[in-house]
Order: sequence, then C-alpha cells, then structure tokens
Amino acid sequence: MNILITSAGQRVSLVRAFQNEIKKIDKDAKVYTVDFNPILAPACHISDGFDAIVKVTSQDYISKLLEICINRKIKLIIPTIDTELLTLSQNKDLFIQNGIIPIVSNFEFIQKCRDKRISNQFFIDNGIDIPKIIDKHASTFPLFIKPYDGSLSKDIFVIREKSELTAYHLTNSKLMFMEYIDPSQHDEYTVDTYYDKEGFLKCVVPRKRIFVRSGEVNKAVTHKNEIISFVKERLNSIHGAVGCLTMQFFFNSLTKRIVGIEINPRFGGGYPLSYLAGANFPKWLIQEYLFNKEIPFFEDWEANLLMLRYDDEVLIRNYE
Repeated sequence: MNILITSAGQRVSLVRAFQNEIKKIDKDAKVYTVDFNPILAPACHISDGFDAIVKVTSQDYISKLLEICINRKIKLIIPTIDTELLTLSQNKDLFIQNGIIPIVSNFEFIQKCRDKRISNQFFIDNGIDIPKIIDKHASTFPLFIKPYDGSLSKDIFVIREKSELTAYHLTNSKLMFMEYIDPSQHDEYTVDTYYDKEGFLKCVVPRKRIFVRSGEVNKAVTHKNEIISFVKERLNSIHGAVGCLTMQFFFNSLTKRIVGIEINPRFGGGYPLSYLAGANFPKWLIQEYLFNKEIPFFEDWEANLLMLRYDDEVLIRNYE
C-alpha cells in the first residue's frame, strides 16, 4: 500500500496528510517521494524515503519512475506539478499493468486544462462566465495579460494604460489579452474539488485567497457560499477527470458574478487547508483506488477556517 508523491519539493503538508491516512490503515505502509533534487526538497526529508528522478522532459523519465515504483512497491502515484500530468496520462496503462495507479485525469481533459484558450471554451460550454477576451490591437484599459500555457504566475501583467504595453506583450504569441477583474470588487477563490473514478463530483471546498506568495496561497479561509451550488450545477460530472481538481474563480459577492479562470487537475499548494477543514481527499483516494469503495458526496467540512502559513526549517546534518 505504499504511495509515491512526485516533484515533492516543499509539499511537506501534503506528504504528512498521506502519511496520516495510509498509516491509519496499515502502520507499515510508506509514503515515498521523488524530486529532481531531493536533498534540497524539504518534503523528501519528511517522507519515509526518497529517490532522485530525472526531469519530466527527459526520455528516461517514465522508465526511471516505473523502476522506482517497482523497487518501492508503490500502489498509488500522486503527481503535484503541471508538467508531469500529460506524460503520466499518456503512460497510465503502463503503470496499471504493473499494479501501480497514477492518480491522473485522462489526456484529453488535461490538454484542456493546460491550454487556457481551450479551458476558456470548456467554461463557456458549461455555462460559466470567463473574462472577456480583448483585441491586442484595439485594447481597452485596464487589461490583464497571461500566457495560455503558464503556471506559477509567470508572465502575468496588469496593464493600466497604453504606454505600459511593450513589443514583448504585442509580439509574444503565447500571451492572452483579457478583461481585468478588479480585486476591489471581486474575491479570488481556489476551489478544491474531488472527482471519483467515473468523473462525478464528490466534494467542493471554496478557499478565499487572502495573500499569495510566489504563485501559492499563503493566507486563505474556507467559505460555504454560492460557489458550491454553482460548481455542483455546472460541473457535477467531467468526463476523464479524477481525484483532486483545483479550480480558480473570481466572485463578486454583491452582483453574484462568478468568473472561471482556470482548472489545474492536481493537488494545489493550498490544499492542506481543505484537508484540515475535513475534506479528506487522501483518505478517499486510498479507499477508492486501493479498496474499491464508493465515495459519497461530502459537504460536512469546516467553514470559516483561516490558514496562516509561515516558514519552518528542515535541518540536514553532514551536508556537503
């Protein structure tokens, strides 16, 4: 019943959550980690053991990962970064043939999520408003610019007047020009959702983002609000989606406008807040994939739970 968390990095809380849940069932079960540079990855030192892995772009990535999984007797793989998802989904059957289940959505759905032009259309097709697309050659201001395949808040710009536009903005074919959603009128929510094996929604936890650092939430609070029924009505099932999906929305509490921003088909960096509020995705993954149990819809998680993150230290002795 061993579990592997890939690209573990700083995801100490996620590792501990899986350790807590699997060891309740089997005290001898282990949660292992891999990372490109595990010695400098705090989560690797918190896990029950770690291995170095080549970059996901390497031709050897899948063979090396499979070798590690076999050696470590892994049953579940939990990916944590966007660049792994397409590769793992393409090779999912290979792992399953070896008794290992990668918790990853299907290739077609991940493609929709990775390309924000396609995910925008996905939102529209499901009756979800998106920021209006702006013609870069006839812009209105302020406007928001982001890459269609970006992550970690890279290449994101707020342009308030024409003089701030540069040749880089206008010639970079990856940049999307969009309506600026005023944060003084809208709250930004990350929504942790759980989808079962058949792609049916089982849990919705909106987390209001209070403060973000380096693209990851640092302060947040759980809210039970209109976003829950909104997601249940429009995204009650998603073909090919499994496990944790992290959705981003803007919400105007006065007008009740809800605007879809993106979907990441993996655990987000702020998921530990949902876990501590009672939305136990690690437990459900273990129950569903290792014990073939059906997961009922769950909404009895704690609302108005505030998370305030801080830096901590992991010390490694005799490091050279």
